[in-house]
Amino acid sequence: MDSSIERALAITPASRARERTIDITTTGARTGRLRRIEVWFYRVDGRIYLSSSPARRDWYANIVANPDFVFHLKNGVRADLKAVGTPVLDRAEREVVFSSIIADLNQPWNPAGIRQPVAPLDAWMQGSPLISVDFPDGSGA
Repeated sequence: MDSSIERALAITPASRARERTIDITTTGARTGRLRRIEVWFYRVDGRIYLSSSPARRDWYANIVANPDFVFHLKNGVRADLKAVGTPVLDRAEREVVFSSIIADLNQPWNPAGIRQPVAPLDAWMQGSPLISVDFPDGSGA
């Protein structure tokens, strides 16, 4: 794997908002059209995840319907990585990941610059999308 890609994916709780910000291009669940949007990604226990505060998200429905998407890095390095998204439905894994994300976003030094406190864990568990990201060609491993 390219070391610049590895560095861009190696975010930590100290990473700023721009370091977490990527674009993704998904295929529309209903339309089949390509959709590119800006989102944040998270790294928990060495794995890459996509999520957001509790709400319904079109990007999530698109990935559920069409798991292949493009993960566009744009901080420090520009790269378009082929990715496969898998919805995380296991309650135990969701709890671990969301607990980490919430702790990250609620830390006293708020690198993401978002309003605190973020929604509690039970709200994230019930209403937040969660996608585990894999890079089948190894470019993001």
